[in-house]
Amino acid sequence: MSVLLEARGLSKHFGGVQALDGLDLAVAPNEILGLIGPNGSGKTTFFNVVTGIYAADSGNVVFDGRDVTNASARAVYEAGISRTFQRSRLSLPLSIFDNIMIGNHKRLNQGLWFNLVKRGDFRREFERSYADARALLEVFEPGLAGRMFEPVAGLPMIDRRRIEICRALINAPKLLLLDEPSAGMTHDETAELMNDILLVRTRNKDLTIIIVEHEMGVIERITDRCVVLNFGRKIAEGPYRAVAADAQVQEAYLGAA
Repeated sequence: MSVLLEARGLSKHFGGVQALDGLDLAVAPNEILGLIGPNGSGKTTFFNVVTGIYAADSGNVVFDGRDVTNASARAVYEAGISRTFQRSRLSLPLSIFDNIMIGNHKRLNQGLWFNLVKRGDFRREFERSYADARALLEVFEPGLAGRMFEPVAGLPMIDRRRIEICRALINAPKLLLLDEPSAGMTHDETAELMNDILLVRTRNKDLTIIIVEHEMGVIERITDRCVVLNFGRKIAEGPYRAVAADAQVQEAYLGAA
């Protein structure tokens, strides 16, 4: 298959803990891949190594034909990979618009001369950024698009998650990494957010998604394929129903007796 992201023999340890152990993993363009496994199996560590937060001990990561192993977080972002985190990283006193723009620094002109002197260009950049942010919000929740300058502190968790995903999407990435987007939400809120993610994917055929999620209903519903990790190793991959029926997966994660 055509490959957008590939990890080859990827390993990472923390002291005596082997978080990733020779992991081989490939993701096709436009795929939604579910990454599942018990707590401590290496899912978030994989995200952190791919995005430059942790350096790999061995192995390599190739994205869109380019070796990005141990590249800086900024370089990975500029290559076209964005992510969310399990715990909210929003700045609660800032507005919805400001929080989304935090994710847009690749495309913003941050020079002092531009911002203080070239006021016409600055205004046009602001108007373009506002339009881009509003268009994203309207996909997720049209009501939020009319509240762009309200602080996020008063918003419910589902809307905060929507804003975090919009922040990750504002720079038009090729690959979006979602780390437990349903954390802290009710079952109904989770279903709504998954509708949003599927809609985004329908409208953007160039977007590939890897989602880490403990809610198996989410994984079954929105993924094309799953990879199951345990102790930093891949123990199964394939469509959700196939991996859910795998005896090794059931023993490791899905509750076999």
